[in-house]
Amino acid sequence: MKSLKEQLGGLVYSTDQGDMCQQCAMPVKKCQCSANAQLQRISQLDGIVSISRETKGRKGKGVTLIRGLALNDKELKLLAKSMKQKCGTGGAVKDGVIEIQGDQRQILKMYLEQQKYTVKLAGG
Repeated sequence: MKSLKEQLGGLVYSTDQGDMCQQCAMPVKKCQCSANAQLQRISQLDGIVSISRETKGRKGKGVTLIRGLALNDKELKLLAKSMKQKCGTGGAVKDGVIEIQGDQRQILKMYLEQQKYTVKLAGG
């Protein structure tokens, strides 16, 4: 027996339903794919927040990466906003990782420890 996705043959838009999800073939409004992926990401975390610095692929400009926060996307964006304000720099949230411009590891380590997170510095 064919799955719903196979039956629909890669349908991306329906006049009845509107936009369709590519993964589950459900209408985008009813799709739970991103929520399920987010829950899976959170369930795989060990409770330790790692802070590292990276310059690769950024034309030599360094960013501080914060990984391992067991928060959903909305909460991550709020935390990233407060971190950017604390450091006085810009940043972004991408795939569950907070990126803060510049080498802000020590400031962010103290800030997260005040927020009761277990933090470790990783990498160089």
